[in-house]
Amino acid sequence: MAVEIRVPQLAESISEATVGKWSAKAGDSVARDQLLVELETDKVTVEVNAPEAGTLGEILAAEGATVQVGDLLATLTAGTGAAKPAAKPAAAPAAAPAAAPKPAAAPAAAAPAAGQALPAAAKLAAEKNVNVAGVAGSGRDGRVTKGDVMDLLASGTTAAAAKPSVPAGPRANGDREERQRMSKLRQVIARRLKEAQNTAALLTTFNEVDMTALMAARKQYVDQFEKKHGVRLGFMSFFVKACVQALREFPAVNAEIEGDEIVFKNYFNIGCAVSTPTGLVVPVIRDADHLSFAGIEKTISDMGKRARDGKLGIDELQGGSFSITNGGVFGSLMSTPIINPPQSAILGMHKIQDRPMAINGQVVIRPMMYVALTYDHRIVDGREAVSFLVRVKECLEDPQRLLFEM
Repeated sequence: MAVEIRVPQLAESISEATVGKWSAKAGDSVARDQLLVELETDKVTVEVNAPEAGTLGEILAAEGATVQVGDLLATLTAGTGAAKPAAKPAAAPAAAPAAAPKPAAAPAAAAPAAGQALPAAAKLAAEKNVNVAGVAGSGRDGRVTKGDVMDLLASGTTAAAAKPSVPAGPRANGDREERQRMSKLRQVIARRLKEAQNTAALLTTFNEVDMTALMAARKQYVDQFEKKHGVRLGFMSFFVKACVQALREFPAVNAEIEGDEIVFKNYFNIGCAVSTPTGLVVPVIRDADHLSFAGIEKTISDMGKRARDGKLGIDELQGGSFSITNGGVFGSLMSTPIINPPQSAILGMHKIQDRPMAINGQVVIRPMMYVALTYDHRIVDGREAVSFLVRVKECLEDPQRLLFEM
């Protein structure tokens, strides 16, 4: 029985993916639930497994191809008795394209010519009256993707100028350069960050936190905490708690704009940015206000590990109401983070560094951290942003406030 292997439903907001590495070849015998291919979406890598045991037939989507939800990836001849390629010569055409009248993956993967729009992109371009002729698309073989059309709309430039084409002539130092196609995740990161800059009125306010009390409290209880809860006590749980407290008092920082309305969120889903080998992802700690310090640390530890392993589910990256990013782990002393649309603000943590401070008329050395709040000025006023950051500072400098939610 022939079984079709199609692109699964990815998520409500994701319609396309890039075909990653095939783990099986045409003609291979595969077991039920065996990994066949990885699909790289704008958020996570999705594994497509064999629905039945059998023999993998023709592969219709080559590695690097851009595919839509429902597109045919390959066929599978079901049955535990399916023969391996060596015992079944009929499988040879798919495994040896040179001898086959029909190449294995070329028709589906390379059908559109360079510059031709994919169906989803063509539909959006028609709806928005965007001319994509001459655009060097980011899809395979120069195909224009839906993301490329969104870039054109966000940039406000003409189609011809929005995406520079590859230089026709040789580059001066071409022999010393190396090219690598941007991953799907990296393309989407670039698009979303540019979209945030183009659509939001971004502004950043700064403050500094004296980490003395927090570091002392952590040092006092870190061993007991880990022994009891099985997870290390870090600084992030304190920051999450402090942000939740401040968000309660300044709800606009926890809101978003939808059309001509402001959507105030009566929940606290805090995204914590995690750097992975393929790019930055922001898994969401849901209902962080209902979690203890141990609950937050366990969630962060688990999500961080699975993010680096590419094992996060798409739903775990959606629905955030506010985000925190920690550039301090890489040594950043100060930065201006960019919001994660459609959220209205993001808090940036930085490196803790000893600095001379004037305390009660005396110069003393204190462990200090700069904190930054980037916010959308369309929805958050300067007074609210500054007051929010001051409240976070107060909670961190006096951690007992967090216990009493003050």
